[in-house]
Amino acid sequence: MAHTVKCVRLGREAEGLEKPPFPGPEGQRIYENVSKEAWEEWLKVQTMLINEHRLTPFEPAARKFLAEQRDKFLFQGGGQMPEGYRPPQD
Repeated sequence: MAHTVKCVRLGREAEGLEKPPFPGPEGQRIYENVSKEAWEEWLKVQTMLINEHRLTPFEPAARKFLAEQRDKFLFQGGGQMPEGYRPPQD
């Protein structure tokens, strides 16, 4: 049976992640509160942030920035999009 969560990002019950995305308390918090769908959205935003800001993910400053943005995106309903970003038009 699939793991379900009350997703803080989507505001509804949804399929959860199969396991915490990384070890430690923050990974467990995400596992318990974020849906698979919301996590996949975050991964796309994270990739865009890495590319647009030319981040090197193993550098401490970049990791801190991404962790802050992840928390804002998943738990606070926001996050910093790159300057000049315009969402795709339907």
